[in-house]
Amino acid sequence: MKTNVTQVMCDEHQLILRMISLVEKNTALMAEGRFRNWQFYLDAVDFIRNYADRFHHAKEEDVLFIELIKNGMPEKQSPIEAMHMEHEQGRAFVRTMETAALKAQDGWPNQVTVIAENAQSYAELLRGHIDKEDNILYPLAERVLPEEVRSGMLQAYQRAEAKTPDLEKKYRQMVEDYERQLAA
Repeated sequence: MKTNVTQVMCDEHQLILRMISLVEKNTALMAEGRFRNWQFYLDAVDFIRNYADRFHHAKEEDVLFIELIKNGMPEKQSPIEAMHMEHEQGRAFVRTMETAALKAQDGWPNQVTVIAENAQSYAELLRGHIDKEDNILYPLAERVLPEEVRSGMLQAYQRAEAKTPDLEKKYRQMVEDYERQLAA
């Protein structure tokens, strides 16, 4: 039986999807005029940048993708290039959402539409992105990566996580707190 090297990323996707769900729900409420917590969007940006991008993508881009390339997957015109492009596209939505949330917090008018468009675009992009990774790229990786590289990959994941102790706990708590607020 092969050591699973993608399950940790699938597990992390679940927390990311919970945040995406919060973004979608709060954005719908915002569009109805029933939600004006700009700090939520700034916290979502913080979550995306530090949990999804740095914590999660450190494993994906710096370990998994590298091993896939070493083991025969082309870097260009491949699923890896497509995933990198979507990561960059997501970062652009997040930058614009952050700028608009900061402006809204400072009292600038007409920021709701900018926040909503970028939050919805990011959520849509990420849902599709995660679906492709969980159902296409990761199963492919499990089939093609040789057993002899897998323990090294798991060790690299652990080293990446050790650089940010308690980060996952912090962001899990953030998501749980916002879920409770939404349910109240």
